[in-house]
Amino acid sequence: MRKAFWRLLRLIGIGLLVVLVLVISGVLLADRLTPRATGAPGHALALEDGQTEIDRELAPMLAANPGKTGVLMLSDGLDGFSSRAVSARRAGRSLDLQYYIWHDDLTGHLLAREVYRAAERGVRVRLLLDDMNAEGLDPKLMTLDAHPNIELRLYNPFRNREGIGRLFEMVQRVFSVNHRMHNKAWIADGRVAVVGGRNIGEEYFSANPEVNFRDLDLLLFGPAVKQASTIFDDYWNSTAAVPVAALARKKPERMRELAAQLESEAAGIDAQPYLERLGQSQGMRAYLARELAPHWIESVQIVSDPPLKWKSDDRSGWLVEPLTAMLKGARQKALLISPYFVPGEEGSNGLKGLVARGVSVGVVTNSLAANDVPAVHSGYARYRERLLLDGVSLHEMKARTQVDSSGVFGSSGASLHTKAFVVDDARGFVGSFNLDPRSVDLNTEMGVVFEDAELARELRNEYLRLARPDLSYWVYLDGEGRLRWLDWSEAPPLVFGTEPDASLMRRLLVVVLGWLPIESQL
Repeated sequence: MRKAFWRLLRLIGIGLLVVLVLVISGVLLADRLTPRATGAPGHALALEDGQTEIDRELAPMLAANPGKTGVLMLSDGLDGFSSRAVSARRAGRSLDLQYYIWHDDLTGHLLAREVYRAAERGVRVRLLLDDMNAEGLDPKLMTLDAHPNIELRLYNPFRNREGIGRLFEMVQRVFSVNHRMHNKAWIADGRVAVVGGRNIGEEYFSANPEVNFRDLDLLLFGPAVKQASTIFDDYWNSTAAVPVAALARKKPERMRELAAQLESEAAGIDAQPYLERLGQSQGMRAYLARELAPHWIESVQIVSDPPLKWKSDDRSGWLVEPLTAMLKGARQKALLISPYFVPGEEGSNGLKGLVARGVSVGVVTNSLAANDVPAVHSGYARYRERLLLDGVSLHEMKARTQVDSSGVFGSSGASLHTKAFVVDDARGFVGSFNLDPRSVDLNTEMGVVFEDAELARELRNEYLRLARPDLSYWVYLDGEGRLRWLDWSEAPPLVFGTEPDASLMRRLLVVVLGWLPIESQL
């Protein structure tokens, strides 16, 4: 028995030593272990009046609103899909696409089909994906990249493409692979851009039968789109963007075979229910009928972190700086929506200061049951009572909601994924930036900052919709200072003394995670 015990200790020691050696070698050899960017510099194509269908379609609206950018809010998942699909279908010059996640699922395949069709028409396609979620996709990515009009690059990629080698590299390069590109942008012909919180996948477009995200994008037309193109070029030409052809060792699948598979899936029985819902949506009909009515705004800016954010200590160029300044400038109201909300000491003190100045501060975030990352909830829970004592209003989204007639969720399961805030019903932000340490310090983020009362009111209404009793619990402290969750949607209203809808094991997990020094990684 004693021999077995010492043998176990020896194995554990050897394992820890291996991990330590890997990490130290990674620190010493970081630059040599990181794959090199070998792609030729590339830039957004010059705009030409009347060259493409999108050029011609937007010309009258842009002429009627000189210097202004058209903005539409996309809170419905079907509209989020439609905006991307239709803009790809109408593109005649270029598609520049930048995403943290592109899932190998139904909606991922449907949009890949639109991208491939555009390339077949002669549209130049540049696709930049974060490599953290691209494991196992090399054959399909290589196949797309093999098309003469498609070039695909991966952000901060792994040398080892799959299996145990990828796991060892993750340990060895732990300090560098921890920095990911969380940006989301879909740019068509340099004229139209979709920027916001949605990745590419079923749960982002109301297509998942189990759980769908409540998310938000802005669809932009006109001058500000050039800013998105400039950001894309900065990332595309950075040393963090590596051509997939320089990484993948597997031979690509036959291109025509992949194209046939995409067409077959779109015509298949599994895709039909979603395509029927899509065809019936008011948003899709408006896109196809050219009946969109955007807000035309002068003060709108697409903003982003620098592509090599983690290699510089100069925070003046980081996205957190202008966003913090906007919130600090609140005079009457600051309404925040963040699925992963870990304010930290600085953020908590900042919100407390706003309340002390008479600003009404509200936050909508995920409940424990709705949060897909329990570790993040442990970070949020650490500050919850303090925020309530300081006068911040908290609402937590329910994991199960009623399906409304517009098909917002497409299922009874829901999780918040919107990242936005509105200040004084006058200005706001929509993008990929969570109010947590990972978005502040580790990931690159982007989004849209605007100043317009009408669009701000629409964003405020989205906050109020998410905070509705049928979608969220109101969190408060009772007379004895204990946390309580109120469900106004029931008659009579229900009060919960523990995290509602969350199992005992999940609650215990959050408690244990809360003991660990991991807040900086959340």
